[in-house]
Amino acid sequence: MKKTLLCAAAMAMLAGCSLIPRYERPASPVAAAYPQGPAYLPADAAAAAGQVPAVELGWRDFFADARLRRLIELALQNNRDLRVAALNVEAFGAQYRIQRADLFPAVGVAAQGSRQRIPADLSPTGQRLISSQYGVSLGTTAWEIDLFGRLRSLSEAALEQYFASDEARRSTQISLVASVASAYLTQRADEALLQVTRETLANYERSYGLTRRSYEEGIASRLDLRQAQTALENARASLARYTRLVAQDQNALVLLLGTSLPADLPDGLPLEQKLFADVPSGLPSELLQNRPDVLAAEHRLRSANADIGAARAAFFPSISLTASAGTASSQLSGLFGAGSGTWLFQPRINLPLFTAGSLRASLDFANIQKDVNVAQYERTVQTAFREVADGLAARGTYTSQLQAQVRFVEAAQDAYGLADRRYRTGVDSYLAVLDAQRSLYNAQQLLIQARLEQLTSEVNLYKALGGGWHGQSGKAADTSAAGAGPT
Repeated sequence: MKKTLLCAAAMAMLAGCSLIPRYERPASPVAAAYPQGPAYLPADAAAAAGQVPAVELGWRDFFADARLRRLIELALQNNRDLRVAALNVEAFGAQYRIQRADLFPAVGVAAQGSRQRIPADLSPTGQRLISSQYGVSLGTTAWEIDLFGRLRSLSEAALEQYFASDEARRSTQISLVASVASAYLTQRADEALLQVTRETLANYERSYGLTRRSYEEGIASRLDLRQAQTALENARASLARYTRLVAQDQNALVLLLGTSLPADLPDGLPLEQKLFADVPSGLPSELLQNRPDVLAAEHRLRSANADIGAARAAFFPSISLTASAGTASSQLSGLFGAGSGTWLFQPRINLPLFTAGSLRASLDFANIQKDVNVAQYERTVQTAFREVADGLAARGTYTSQLQAQVRFVEAAQDAYGLADRRYRTGVDSYLAVLDAQRSLYNAQQLLIQARLEQLTSEVNLYKALGGGWHGQSGKAADTSAAGAGPT
């Protein structure tokens, strides 16, 4: 019965009280709905029935390009930033376990022995003495009883930091998936621009050859020859530029992957095809639960809130216990003999009376840090809202822009054919042909660039809505489940 009462008293001491302020999530600093206007699709058109939300849509299902899916797999396996983020989670988990361990007494075994010679002139008996002492003890050292929740507040703050680091890892993976997709699309677009430049350069070379022969025969003027040469050299410069960009794009992609490109990559889809699945925009309130950066900011806010509890508890008395029990003897052979037992029980209470304002300053600092985290949380929510709104504006306008760009290329192609025929028949000058060629080349470049921007905006919208964490829709993430506490 006595042992039971002691255990109950110890549990009551451990339970203690908590001085952590009641946590309340800050009010959302954004509107309840996304913007509406000419740049945005109607709400019902942007969220068709049956579509899987972005946060639940696996990246394997979102990206239709098999080559891109393979690249994302390699990046998730080898990217060093993602590896550092995972190690940071483990580090914060270890810090939480260290902090939580302060709630419990540290029990250890100590064994010691000493042998001392005392000269005769210092001996109380006037004779030389040699004394020995041996001991073995089991005990605790300065275990703080958490009556006012200071240690539990610090433990909760460490736990929230762990959760924040886990959300940061999710955010790193989502950003990595989007970065690989954007880098891949940029490379494909530059490859398309390189191919267009090669075709245009071939046309300029043929035109320059014809114009040079005409000039040598006295049909074309020297101005026509120089204009043809100007276009030719400009195309050669563009060819060198896009050759360089394609190589740099591949280098950027290799850095994201963390490994070299394998030789057995599947063929990629053309940029003209539908490369992504459609995702609904949802509501701004859903971002608070879907965006890992928002969740990480809230966990950091909770951690700062717990730090206030620890700062408050520092104003109250703290009680620590030191206790040990063992055996001691002047002879090693009598260490465990009858009557050799020893024990020590040393409670200590510490009541702060004068600290020169350090405790008040610590509490003020904790409150200020909470206010800072509130502002950072609100800023994160506003940034998330802006990113989704930008993606919706891109979705609502790029379709009509691409359609206009396609018609522009078709018209420029026809104009170039007409100008070339008029020049060959002597109706018009070579300047009209040159202008038509330049217009066609520029139109082709603008079309490819517009396609790249449209595809990149879809990737960014998928990322902004919290997509990219799961590999398959409706399944757990490929790495490890988020939200589990450290063991």
